[in-house]
Order: sequence, then C-alpha cells, then structure tokens
Amino acid sequence: MLTSTVEPSTAARTRPSYSTFPVSVVRLQRRSESFVRVTFGGGSLRDFGTTGLDQRIKVILPLPGIGVSAFPDGIDWYASWRALPEQLRNPIRTYTVRAVRPEAAEIDVDFVLHGDGGPASRWVAGAAVGDELAIVGPHVEAEDPLSGVEWRPGDARTVLLAGDETAAPAVCSILAALPRETRGSAFIEVPCAADIEVTDAPAGVTVTWLPRTHTRRAHGVALSDAVREWTALHLAGRAAAGSVSAVSATEQNDEDDIDIDHGILWEVPQQRSTDDGLYAWLAGEAGAIKSLRRFLVSESGIDRRRVAFMGYWRAGRAELN
Repeated sequence: MLTSTVEPSTAARTRPSYSTFPVSVVRLQRRSESFVRVTFGGGSLRDFGTTGLDQRIKVILPLPGIGVSAFPDGIDWYASWRALPEQLRNPIRTYTVRAVRPEAAEIDVDFVLHGDGGPASRWVAGAAVGDELAIVGPHVEAEDPLSGVEWRPGDARTVLLAGDETAAPAVCSILAALPRETRGSAFIEVPCAADIEVTDAPAGVTVTWLPRTHTRRAHGVALSDAVREWTALHLAGRAAAGSVSAVSATEQNDEDDIDIDHGILWEVPQQRSTDDGLYAWLAGEAGAIKSLRRFLVSESGIDRRRVAFMGYWRAGRAELN
C-alpha cells in the first residue's frame, strides 16, 4: 500500500480530530525566491499527531495589538471564532505541514510569497523569531488520526501527482513517504527555476518541475500540458487492467456543477482501491484543477474513485474560512 512510512500513535484516542496548539516562530529560512520556511515551536507540539503526507492545518494569524489571545479553544472553536466581533476575529489560512519533529516540539510550514497583500503574505513578510501564533491541527490522541490527510491510494502502485506552488510542500512530503517500489510521475508548477528543490522520491517516480518564467505562460498551463502528455503516453491500453473505465454522463458532468468562484472544489475518494492500478492526486488553483480532473475522468476515462482533487485556492478570490 502507498501509505506513509510514519504510523499513527496507538495511544487511546479520546480527543476531537483537531486541537489548538499555541506556537511561536523559532526559525525563518528563505528557501527560494518564492518560498519561506517557518519553523514553529511550542511544548504542546509534542502531542501534534500528524502522520506526514499532505497533512492539512489551520494557521491562526495574529492581530495587531491582540495577537491570538482572543482565539477560542475547544471542540467548537470554529463556531466560537465566527461569533467573535470582526475586530477580534483572527485571519485563518490553510497550509500543509512540511515536516514534524515531535521530539523537538517543532513543525515546519512552507509559505509561498504571493505578493498579493493578503493576511498570510503580509504576516510572513514581516515575521520574526518569537512571534506568537496558533495552529489548529491533529492531536496524537485524536479520534481520527488521519483527519486532514487526503492521500489515500489504497493498493495502487502507479501514482500521478500534480500541483502548483501551493501544493509543492504536500507533493514533496508525499514523495518522501512513498514506498521505494512505487512508480509514476509528479509534476510541480512553480513561479521560477530558483524554486526547484531536491526531493526524496523513489527511483521509479519521475519528478518534473515546471517553472513558469521559462515559458511565460499563464498559471496552470504548463501543469495541464504536462499531465495531458503523461496521460497520453502512460494510460493508453490500460482499460483491460481496470485503470480506465466507461464514464457515465453524470460522472462526465458532475464537476461542472461546482461553482469554484463561490464553493470549494474538493473531492477525495473515501474507498481505497484494492488493486495495483493508477492513483491520481491533484491540488492547486481551483480552475486549473477542475480542468485537469475533467480531462482525467471525463475525457480519458479514469475511474473517478482513483482521482483525488483539491482546489487549494481560487484566482481572484480570498480563502473562504
């Protein structure tokens, strides 16, 4: 199975899936022109329960003069946060954990420098060691230790990963956790060549970085072209193996019902496949991912239960909390 090399704790799990962890910045590292790695520390992180992969968390950004002191804790933290007056409501943004070191009570999160003036971009541009924030993430004793992890390939032995810079940390984390016999390809579109990094991918998984500055094409075009070319080369004739199937009209059109300008594009197959066919994981800008998913399922005939797709963000729209 293509699962993480890190297994969840076997401790009794009695907590809600997500808990609030008070943290502070302990290190800042400019990784490239577009990425800054922020290392968060705090004693409570010894109980942070992620198994790695594409673990999703909420970063609670500080308010001027208030920090995160007004941010609610407990099971109903989100409802309590929504009920706060606007001036006390901390901005919340979703990120993927890049690395976890429970023994050191630290986690790494890679921030993309969008330059868009949003709350996260403004914060990381002025971040300093000692800044206090909060993170909402899985607890080691959570009822669902895999909450927030969308990589669920079952017994698939061939993988296709595709994402833009917002998905790059998740893709790199997944690649490092893959069993060494895994085969397939990963495509990562990034702003420039300086953003390329070495990954710990298995020898049978080809990793292709797609810097937009090389082609001067619009966001998502290089990623789409690469996935389409890979599909044409690697999926021809796979129908007999069960990777390609007839697609109903409902399946062909269901993604067109999703209004990505007002809703969230997010679907992860819950049932693990029990054969060794293909598993595809797509994440990034919602418009580009919706188009890729349509190509794989509706045009190429890949079973929709083999395709996980996530719109991490939408061009021209602030994140919906």
